[in-house]
Amino acid sequence: MDEHIVNVKVGLMVKIKRSNGVIQDASITEVTAEKSVVRVEWLEDSISKAKEIDIENLLLLNPNLVEKMPPPSLPRRRTQIPKRELALPRNGIANPLSDDHEVRSTRSRAQAALEVQIAPSLRMAEVEPVNYKNISAGRKSTCVRETERLKKQRGDRRTQLQEIRGKRAQEYDTSNPNWEFMKMIAEFRASLDCYHPLATSDPVELHKICVCVRKRPLSRKEKMKKEIDVITVSSKNVVLVHEPKMKVDLTKFLDNQPFRFDYVFDDSAINEEVYRFTAKPLVQTIFERGMATCFAYGQTGSGKTHTMGGDFSGKNQDASKGIYALATQDVFSLLEQPRYKDLNLKVFVSFFEIYSGKVFDLLNKKTKLRIMEDNKQQVQIVGLLEQDVFCVDDVITNIDMGTNYRTSGQTSANNYSSRSHAVFQIILRKKDKLYGQFSLIDLAGNERGADTNSADRQTRMESSEINKSLLALKECIRSLGQNNNYTPFRASKLTLVLRDSFIGENSRTCMIAMISPGLNSCEHTLNTLRYADRVKELCVDAPNEPECSTISQGNKINESLEQSDIRLLCEKIEAPSKICDMHVDVSRLLELEEQVVDEHREIQQKLLQWCDADNKLLKMTQLPDFNLETYTNILQSYMDERMEIFEEFDKSLKALRQALQKEEQAAKIQG
Repeated sequence: MDEHIVNVKVGLMVKIKRSNGVIQDASITEVTAEKSVVRVEWLEDSISKAKEIDIENLLLLNPNLVEKMPPPSLPRRRTQIPKRELALPRNGIANPLSDDHEVRSTRSRAQAALEVQIAPSLRMAEVEPVNYKNISAGRKSTCVRETERLKKQRGDRRTQLQEIRGKRAQEYDTSNPNWEFMKMIAEFRASLDCYHPLATSDPVELHKICVCVRKRPLSRKEKMKKEIDVITVSSKNVVLVHEPKMKVDLTKFLDNQPFRFDYVFDDSAINEEVYRFTAKPLVQTIFERGMATCFAYGQTGSGKTHTMGGDFSGKNQDASKGIYALATQDVFSLLEQPRYKDLNLKVFVSFFEIYSGKVFDLLNKKTKLRIMEDNKQQVQIVGLLEQDVFCVDDVITNIDMGTNYRTSGQTSANNYSSRSHAVFQIILRKKDKLYGQFSLIDLAGNERGADTNSADRQTRMESSEINKSLLALKECIRSLGQNNNYTPFRASKLTLVLRDSFIGENSRTCMIAMISPGLNSCEHTLNTLRYADRVKELCVDAPNEPECSTISQGNKINESLEQSDIRLLCEKIEAPSKICDMHVDVSRLLELEEQVVDEHREIQQKLLQWCDADNKLLKMTQLPDFNLETYTNILQSYMDERMEIFEEFDKSLKALRQALQKEEQAAKIQG
């Protein structure tokens, strides 16, 4: 059988079929034998265009590229054409030149006739496309074998891709828009050398300041939105955040950020396990005349109230499974021990919230309270109800009562957000004197951003107070760990209330940072972990140096101690001057508000007294012999006293109105 070769080389003009179906003349510029493709170029409207084409498709439009291999060389056999008899000339003499000319002309005519017969068959061979079936009937040519090999490879690749897609569909939900990130996270977790989560058998380490992290599981709402888990707890004290990112060329990748803390709880940990490593070691402190504090910090919806207050079943909360009740249970257990039983200690609980710089008693129908310092510089919450309790059930009853009064609202991160700091205190008293105190705080959500720049003044002020109190809390804890001589506890009402917990000799603190695992909460999760990480950056061995403030003397004269502490706090965290001024303005506004309300209340009470005095004075005028000069003197004294009070009240009211206008203008500038 004849064999064929493919004549494909650079510079050859061929016909190609473009994507729009048009047949185009093009020039071969590159031949890739390994992939059996060629690159062709052509000009269109003075624009050079190029395309890669399989050799198989090229041969279908250019059959002339398939050439027959020449047959093996054989001895040529001449075909003799029979000579015609030569006619003699009339004179009978043969002319040799004539004879030769006659022979040549005869031969040329014969050859022409033969070429006319062969030409049609040659032309048919040029036009007729190559029939591969006929060629492959015998031994296959190199081109056909190469074409079949490419077809087989293409089929194998398609089969392999289908198998890979099938396996991937079983492992990952490809309908999830973030399935690629989910795959990368799964591969990263599989590459971890070791995985040692915190176990209940691990020993409990004692820390003056303990900072730990708890990851909650994905909620049902997050699963319905097909959110992916971007948090990995690789060991008992290391947590990783897989932050999804994208390069300029749209390539997706993960930014894996590790954080190290004292303890890290994964999403399988229960409240009892969290309590064992965090708040339980602090209970012993209050029996040693100490002050213990435990915070739950994090984004709204990250599980703070679940951890501190107890498990939720729908909207109902089981307070017996929260740290509030678990700590109280251990307090009553220690009271039964012989070494503490003879101390005759009594247990009291209080429950209050700090909302927008104001304090409200949650056990006394949300009565507004005042924070003051006595002559011994001890912070007192005037009017706070301390309820005596005798068992855990009494505590649970008070927790349920206070939770119902707590302030909540809508934020940019959650429709139902706790917008106040809830403080639950377990107090030990011996003969009505404070013996020890354990403060358990469920902090307000730490989400920021649009809330601070909100058009609503109330939302702006409450967000500003939350942010300021969280910053002050961080610095106070750091000052406690660094043994600083000065702590800015007056910078917020929260730190002012907990002052004794920060400056006491026997003080211990624990912070539980709550994080959400969902992709949409990644930014808030990083903010929470960075906050907790800053708290943990302690230098216990640092020398005790007095804090030096660069606040101008003029500001110190015109500002209160709280505002001075705010400026000191902003200097320590290197906050911008605009942020510092905003916090000072809000603090000034809250002080003026409290001052105006108090003066108004005093005027209302004096009005009743003035009414009685006026009635007596008017009765005097009914007497027939009343002294007119005495009447006018008394009335003038009344008027002078009242005018002085109203003038002072008018100044306070005008100052409050100016503070409101200043805050409104500052919000517009920042917005």
